Amino acid sequence: MTGATLTVSGGGSLREVLIQGIYLVSSVFFIIGLRGLSSPDRARRGMGQASFGMLLAVIGTLLQQDIVRFDWIIVGLLIGSTIGLIIGRPLWIKVPMTSMPQFVAISHMFGAIAATLVGVNEYLLYGPQLSVGTMTAIGFEVFLGALTVTGSFMAFGKLQEIITGRAVTYRGQNAVNFVLFGTAIVLLGVVIITPGLAAAFWGMVLLAGILGVLMVIPIGGADMPVVISLLNAYAGLSASAMGFALNNNLLIICGALDGASGFLLSVLMCKAMNRSFANVLFGAFGAVTAISAKSAAGLTARAITPEDAAVRLAFARSVIVIPGYGLAVAQAQHILRELADLIEKKGGTVRYAIHPVAGRMPGHMNVLLAEANIPYDQLKDMDEINSEFDRTDVALVIGANDVVNPAARTDPSSPIYGMPILNADHAQSIIVLKRGMGSGFAGIENELFFDPKTSMLFGDAKSSLTKLVAEIKAL
Repeated sequence: MTGATLTVSGGGSLREVLIQGIYLVSSVFFIIGLRGLSSPDRARRGMGQASFGMLLAVIGTLLQQDIVRFDWIIVGLLIGSTIGLIIGRPLWIKVPMTSMPQFVAISHMFGAIAATLVGVNEYLLYGPQLSVGTMTAIGFEVFLGALTVTGSFMAFGKLQEIITGRAVTYRGQNAVNFVLFGTAIVLLGVVIITPGLAAAFWGMVLLAGILGVLMVIPIGGADMPVVISLLNAYAGLSASAMGFALNNNLLIICGALDGASGFLLSVLMCKAMNRSFANVLFGAFGAVTAISAKSAAGLTARAITPEDAAVRLAFARSVIVIPGYGLAVAQAQHILRELADLIEKKGGTVRYAIHPVAGRMPGHMNVLLAEANIPYDQLKDMDEINSEFDRTDVALVIGANDVVNPAARTDPSSPIYGMPILNADHAQSIIVLKRGMGSGFAGIENELFFDPKTSMLFGDAKSSLTKLVAEIKAL
């Protein structure tokens, strides 16, 4: 019959059952995709599964009968798809791995903008009529969303060096932040109890935006990966709250997944640095300081020529490569793969030691080396590889710094004391490829550079590796 709504047992329309079924399958693909990201050899497949889940989510949403008109939705889909296609096609715009953290930060910002605008729109349409439960969901959605928008933008600015990457601090900073946070929570409570009080709502939004700025500026470059992960958790919680506000099960599930995974990732990174959340967020550790934990006065670093380094590598039985941010900056992963192939042809074994916080975001080094088709079974986590350094002929450090600094074990005055590090100093000999003697993100001297077993090959990582390849071929 025309105009009739087909129903199924339980009273739900066939359309609604179909939508919820699609959402359920979409959620399953998101979970499977997230699980795949836990391993380098499954990560690409996991991304594909998650992308398919997102496609299903979009299809399910477009089936909603509440949609009045599709023209603006289609325009948005076309614009968003075009931008995604341009960014994702390396022939047009290639986002280098060194810029991936700020790319992630700006992506969080746009996601948070969407969640915040949806919440604001719901409040403008139904504010005084909203129930306590719905207003609570919208309040948390907008509060977390606005905080994430400005916080992510500040993180992007620091990483992109639009603003200083140093920690910006002032006396009483934490007290000011706590007062603003408490005031915002009070306003949130007021607007939940009295939804029609618009001044409380807009005041909460304003304070949340200010908090996003003030919570990120005292955090320096070394801790920015933790901040980005935490902001990802906030964005996920905002999306989950939006799901409660809109009665959308998919948003609730996916937002919870995003929030929980972001929080756990932050915890794991803090554990890898032997630091607490409170220290990261309120300790301003990331400030790049000019004062070293231990003076290098009187110490000498030994330089080595590409010819001598090549001989040492060519005749080594065991080599462990420790990649760092310098490798990513130089985009030298492919020439590194060529060097490793030559060492293996000479009879040596090559493995790669990956520190949990190497580079500028979790998994940075894994993805970088995967681009050069380096076998996954050669990539070893810190806990797996550390005991092998004692039996290693050469530790080849490429652009890494703080993650191999013995001061983390030996110097209680060092800001990185207690941080688990790779045991590069236990190898029979160490070759460090580095532009100069500059400090790492923590801003301190690296004792490894002055170890008698260490030889420094100065120069751009790609140029140095190219020379090593040429010298080994000539042997």
